[in-house]
Order: sequence, then structure tokens, then C-alpha cells
Amino acid sequence: MQWLRRHFSFLSLLLLLFSCSRPSSTLETSGPEVAVDLEEIKERGYLYALVDNNSFSYFIYKGRSMGFEYELLKLLASHLDVELRIRVVSGIERAIDQLNRGEGDILAFPLTVTKERTEIVEFTNQHFESYQVLVQRKPDNWRQLSREQLDKLMIRKPVDLIGKEVHVMPGSSFAQRLTHLSEEIGGEIITRYDSANAETEHLIRAVAMGEIEFTITDHLIARVNANFYPNLDVETVVSLPQQISWAVRKNSPELLYSINEWLAKVKKEPTFMVIFNRYFNSPRNTLIRATSDYSSLGGNKISPYDELIKAEAERLGWDWRLLAAIVYQESKFDPQGESWAGARGLMQLMPETANRFGVSDPNDPRQSLRGGVRFLKHLNDYWERDILEEDERLKFILASYNAGLTHIIDARKLAIKYGEDATSWNVVEKYLLKKSDPDYYRDPIVMAGYCKCEEPVNYVREILNRYEEYKMHITVPAP
Repeated sequence: MQWLRRHFSFLSLLLLLFSCSRPSSTLETSGPEVAVDLEEIKERGYLYALVDNNSFSYFIYKGRSMGFEYELLKLLASHLDVELRIRVVSGIERAIDQLNRGEGDILAFPLTVTKERTEIVEFTNQHFESYQVLVQRKPDNWRQLSREQLDKLMIRKPVDLIGKEVHVMPGSSFAQRLTHLSEEIGGEIITRYDSANAETEHLIRAVAMGEIEFTITDHLIARVNANFYPNLDVETVVSLPQQISWAVRKNSPELLYSINEWLAKVKKEPTFMVIFNRYFNSPRNTLIRATSDYSSLGGNKISPYDELIKAEAERLGWDWRLLAAIVYQESKFDPQGESWAGARGLMQLMPETANRFGVSDPNDPRQSLRGGVRFLKHLNDYWERDILEEDERLKFILASYNAGLTHIIDARKLAIKYGEDATSWNVVEKYLLKKSDPDYYRDPIVMAGYCKCEEPVNYVREILNRYEEYKMHITVPAP
């Protein structure tokens, strides 16, 4: 059981997915404090999603962002033609408060639809239905028992819970269900509350380890846990089906309509069930991801090359997670990767660049990282003369790494010619995109000519977004 104890937290926070909050009167906000709808979201170019960091909704595995909510949000953002930005938040009440204060546009928790919540937020059409089950421990000799013999030893009727102690989180849908269940069966179920900061998954583990007798949880989560703790029985249903949905502010009707329109479409396609099954019906893959050192669920590593990346990032004076984001973008950590244009290795160096920066074997991870970092240092030395602000300079460095220095210089020259701030990446990005227009790429001041420059623009955004995601999931020891 040692590996179970080591990795038991991989499903931590997961059961908040389906839990109900305290009554609405306990929330800090009773409604939206900002007016941001679809028009404003499209105008600014990004959708801010509030998500929970757990093993089903959103996590990092081998450098890649994954999760049921995350994959659906990416599809939604593409449908809306905007960029997706993620903000991780723990606790449903806190998340609802942040949504109504404008810190997110959509609350992408799989929320249980409750009467109290409908007074504060607007729910999307349901994603799927869920129900609650009793979690109990099988007898020690359960492997020698027939199904009929086991059923006789298990609680199969809720009425048999009268007088029994069941542990749940305070304020959860599971606690609410116990209250209602006691009324329905005409006898008291003794409800024991864990601390307000506890996580329901810990209660499931406590049942498996013999520390408590019973808890209640969602059937999807129970089923996955039973694969980790085979001595758990999760067959006794204690609730009716419940709707699971996302939420938006009540004053975002256009966003709500677009989400529901998209949801109706995507649920008719195989995509939705493929994603659902990936996270809810693949216990073996879930176990592999959750216990991997290269998963934010079970470890604190991004790739097998973390130590090399850390050493090279130190030469740059960068956070190593930023350099890791570049390596993932370039090669997805495949040292044997080769692009159609001939770029090779972890840092995808072109032959002439590799030669220039001392790389004789671009497929050697150490050489590739060393050469890529020398190239990045060269670009930093060039841009620090004109771009003094470090965050802005980073964008110029990244774009130059991807598209080549000359194209970025051209875009700056165009910005200067048209009287705009050539130290602002937002401005230079605009002129970089214009380099596919002959009115601009044929300008005498342009040296590199035509460029279909959506790629470097997206490259910068994707790396910076991935870096933010890595920072949310991968901790760095305090200095």
C-alpha cells in the first residue's frame, strides 16, 4: 500500500467537481459586479476561464496541458475565435465570487446545478448527469466471497444507514444529501463533518485504510478510486441523477447563448464522448498519468530533461519553466524530432544556427539545449539595446527565435515609419502580420520581404501561456 499512500493525493480536490456549496447567503456576492459579455470578450481577443486544478479538469502531463474542462475550453475558444486564458481557483464559492467580480468569464467547473446557485449564476445546458454513491469497505476475505455473499455483508439499502456514522465535507452536496436521506428513510444518519479545508478524496482513502466506515461521493469518482483501492465497494446508490454544467454571469446572455449553441453541436459529434471517456472511463490511463513523475498530479517534473533545462536556464537568468515551455513548443521534448524545414533536436535548431552556436550533434539533448540557449542569449543581447522592459523584450526574443531576427527588425522599421511605438510588442506584432501584404513587404525599408507571420505571433502567445500554466502547476523551491 506504500505507493497508494505516496500518490493518494492525485485525485485531491476532484470531488469538488460535483459538490454543492453552502446556501447562497454565505457567498460574498449576490450577482455580477461587472458587465462583460461576448462582444467585449471578442473585442479584447481572449476568454478567461476559471478552472479547478485536479486530475480530471486541468493538469500538466509530460509538458502538455490536459483535462476534461481544458480540452472542451480549447474547443470553445476556437469556436468563439478567441484565445483561451486559464485561471486556477480552488473552492466553488470562491470561484463563483471571482466570476461575478469579473476575474473570469466562465466558471468551467463541472458544477452541480442547485436552486441556490441559479439565483447567483446562469448555468449552461448540462454536460452530463451524475449521482451519488455510498463508499464502504469490503470485508478482509472479500476475494473468497461470491457476489451474493458480498451483497449480504454490504449496505445495499439506505435505511440500513440509520444510526451509522457517515463522514462528509461540510457544505457539500454529499452533506445535503445525508440530511435529505435521513428525512426520507425516517431515521437519523449520524453525519460527521471533516474540517472545512479537507478534501473529500481524503475521506475515500480513509475508508479504504479503515480509519472511517463510510463516506458519500460521486459515482464517477468512486469508480476511479475503486481501481486504486480494490477493497472499496461503491455500488450502493443514494441519490437521484444530478445535472452537471458550467456557469456564466447572469448578465452575459450572449456568451451563454453561444456556449449552448456550441455545446449542442459538439455533443452531437464523437469528440465530446472521446474527451469524456479519456478522463472518466480510462482508469488505467488515469493511474499512469496520476502516478507519473512527469505529471502535476503525482510529481513536480515536466520532462526527462528538467535538470539540463534548469542548468541552461540559469545561464540565461531565466525561470527554468520558461525555457521548458520553449522546448515543449519546439520539440515536445523529443530529442530526435526533425521539422519539414530541417530543424532538429530539442531546440529545433536549423543546421546553420547549430553550427554557429557550437552544436555538432543537434540530436544530443545537452548540445541542443546549450546551442539554443546561446542563440537566445545572442537575441537578448541584441534586443536589450532598444527594448529596456524585460517582459516586452522577452516577446521580441521569442519571435526572433521562431521567425528570424530580420523579420522582427522589419516590423519595427514599419512601426517607426508609421509613427507608432516600436518598443511595444503589441504594435510590432501588428506590423509583423502586415508582412504578408505587398503594400508592406515591398516597402524599400523591408529587408526580409514576404512573411506569413501568424506563426511567430502565435508562437509568442503559446509559449507565454504555457509558461503561465507551468507556473501554476510546477513549484519552484524558495530561494
